[in-house]
Amino acid sequence: MTTQRGLVFALVATAFVAALEFWGGARSHSLALTSDAVHVCMDLFALGLALVAAAGAARPADPRRTFGYGRIEVLGALVNGTLLLVATIVIAYAAVRRFGAPVEPHAATMAGVAAIGLALNVCVGVVLHRQSQRDLNVRAALFHVLGDALGAAAVIAGGVVIALTHLAWIDPALSLFVAAIIVAGVFRVMRDATNVLLESMPGDVDASKLIDHLERIAGISGVHDLHVWSIGSGSHALSAHVRLEDRRLSEATEVLREIDRCLQVQFGITHVTIQFECDNCPIVVRH
Repeated sequence: MTTQRGLVFALVATAFVAALEFWGGARSHSLALTSDAVHVCMDLFALGLALVAAAGAARPADPRRTFGYGRIEVLGALVNGTLLLVATIVIAYAAVRRFGAPVEPHAATMAGVAAIGLALNVCVGVVLHRQSQRDLNVRAALFHVLGDALGAAAVIAGGVVIALTHLAWIDPALSLFVAAIIVAGVFRVMRDATNVLLESMPGDVDASKLIDHLERIAGISGVHDLHVWSIGSGSHALSAHVRLEDRRLSEATEVLREIDRCLQVQFGITHVTIQFECDNCPIVVRH
């Protein structure tokens, strides 16, 4: 299944879960279930944004945006994370107010609706997981879905405990647990997206190992002024100055081919810019 088809499936399934949990929250008077429904609604918007970002990222480069539109997904991931943080504040505020006036929810309805939501979240998570390793925006959407799944599981457990003990405070406590899940999931996504925008060294690239691999290529005597950054998820770029032993131009071209092969095979870097320098070339001083 392609990324866009997976996101469409996730969008439809998540919309159904949101509607079901809103109905269940109103029916059972459960703040935890209603809070999870709000979380799912935010995820619904986030998945829609991820779908738009995925379509935009697939657009080819043009004369003005020479690297293409890959960073649309990064911007989408930042917006998704911001929306989740806003949802967390709303959920936490409602939960604190409920502690002052606890209401015991209908435990059977609460647990039953959450169980259906959990089953659908697991299906959506399986679909999105296949694309999450190579797409930051899909990874953000996956964190949303996993947060929904954990929240639904907590609501199921809470419904069972409330049915046995009739402790009304468990419901707002579960709402705070949902808020904690959101914060934990969104932190990593926001960090990864920020690193891309700051053009930090990608987490899956070790600069020292990269230099070591390059310096093993015959004819290369040193590498400096190395820069590696991410254009988008799974798309890295590199620029570097490479010192060569004194050799013919045709031999330097073969070294460049070896550099390209090494970077693609060993590090998955496809955009490469190399500036050659010669160890024995005379320095020309202009007056």
